[in-house]
Amino acid sequence: MSEKRKWIVGAAWPYVNSVPHLGNLIGSILSADVFARYMRLRGDEVVFVSGSDEHGTPIEVEAIKKGVKPREMTDQVHGYVTKLFKEWGISFDNYTRTESPIHKEFVRDLLLKVYKNGYIFEQIDIVPYCPHDKIYLPDRFIEGQCPYCGYPKARGDQCDKCGRLLHPTELINPRCVLCGSRPIFKKTKHWFFDLPKLEKKILEWVSNNPYLPDNVRNFTLSWIGEGLKPRSITRDNKWGIEAPFPGAQDKTIYVWFDALLGYISATKEYFEKRGEPDKWLSFWKNKDARVVFFIGKDNIPFHSVIFPALEIASGENYVLPWSIAATEYLLFEGEKFSKSRGIGVWIDEALELMPPDYWRFALIRLRPEQKDANFSWREFYRIINKELCDDIGNFIHRILSFIYKKYDGEIPKYGKLSSVDEEFISKVFSTIDEIDREFERARLRIALEKILSIAWLGNQYLNKKAPWDKIKSEPEDAATTMWIGANIVYILTILLAPIIPSKAEEIWSILNIDESLWKPGRITTLKNMPLKPGHRINKPKPVFPKLPPDFLDKIQEQLAKVRKAIVNKRPKVLS
Repeated sequence: MSEKRKWIVGAAWPYVNSVPHLGNLIGSILSADVFARYMRLRGDEVVFVSGSDEHGTPIEVEAIKKGVKPREMTDQVHGYVTKLFKEWGISFDNYTRTESPIHKEFVRDLLLKVYKNGYIFEQIDIVPYCPHDKIYLPDRFIEGQCPYCGYPKARGDQCDKCGRLLHPTELINPRCVLCGSRPIFKKTKHWFFDLPKLEKKILEWVSNNPYLPDNVRNFTLSWIGEGLKPRSITRDNKWGIEAPFPGAQDKTIYVWFDALLGYISATKEYFEKRGEPDKWLSFWKNKDARVVFFIGKDNIPFHSVIFPALEIASGENYVLPWSIAATEYLLFEGEKFSKSRGIGVWIDEALELMPPDYWRFALIRLRPEQKDANFSWREFYRIINKELCDDIGNFIHRILSFIYKKYDGEIPKYGKLSSVDEEFISKVFSTIDEIDREFERARLRIALEKILSIAWLGNQYLNKKAPWDKIKSEPEDAATTMWIGANIVYILTILLAPIIPSKAEEIWSILNIDESLWKPGRITTLKNMPLKPGHRINKPKPVFPKLPPDFLDKIQEQLAKVRKAIVNKRPKVLS
């Protein structure tokens, strides 16, 4: 295990114009939660932050359609999404919002420093305007053909297919996403972030950071290699943070610059609420602290170029990102999630179908770390019934029920370890080290695969040792097997806790350990074999009920019923 550290764990801020779907969740918030929980168990000091991204024209336009004010709309959705995250077991230290007064003040102050340091300049820009809807179109409200790869649905700021950042004027055959009409382009003054001035420093940081995943490093280097361009930092819409620059009174900050700075402001807000207003500086101005972002791959350039560029340009010496864990896309039955076409499962619907820990386990198991992954109901069924229930649940129940029935619930006194015992323990201990390394690198799917391998090894060990036969012929060997097995259950419970926290607490209760499962540093006890002879467990019960045999036949019907009913539970502004 490595030395204790300070971690700032940031999950990409969800845009609160809708409920997140499963792909959104695994791309940022769930992955960040699993990582943060593990690091706390390791004994590290963690601040896990995110918040509702609620500014910009998309919210403003949607609010107008609903006949409400933007703040009224975001109040409702923020409250609903916050409640859902709690039900999913997300362990935020601070889940805030871009309407937070602390956030708005921080953004204005930092950007004014960037301006005074000479990294923001005024320039006449050509921006799209929809004559039909009579509004300036923000980048994501204009679509067209990408000039680089030909993708027909590239947006005004980025092509989702090739990942290049764009300017709306570059789009071929542009159209307003609201009405489909062709926009006109008007001249207006805007304030620009001078990225070319920072190109050398960003390139140096990316090139010298060995902890960036390959997909982030390669994409960023390719993007920088084409030459960084100034990026407009202001917009003409009204709903957002007022620009602090002289002469920019009628402008607001582009929503992406606004939300990116939320990782810092949310940490500041967290400690202010705790009555420690200066402690956030011990994270963000500590060169040994580690900042990790969990995002989808479409957000890479904003986090790997624009965010560190803002940090450097501010002159505040904030610690640069240590790593950026960017997932590829999660598909749903081979297709992209689509609200309009009803493709996918949204996170409130999911909770109506089954317990959150089943979803958490399956999503981490499918996490698209190196390439796009596909969610299918058949694979979900296999993961839950075979891997979670049979491989993990069966091993745990076999051990605990045997101890309860044959040893009156008391861990028996062990004898001399056989070569089989020693080999098994050695393999488990070496796997624990591998799991720790994978967690630190945020390779959560691989970490879970290795956790599963402990359960697989455990079942093989039990079959080889056959304590049900040896309890009469070789009682000391059977007792030794159960003492080892109980400690492997302890190990599995702790390693699984970040992924399935509620189910892990159920197992912890059966183990009857008179300390919190979440005690910092718990990971450091895994090789101590802490469950000693004489320790009494509670009566075991199966913790992982299987999905029914007709699950695949009925799930579409169940989802349709849930989807119809969930409308009445969502805020009215989402109906």
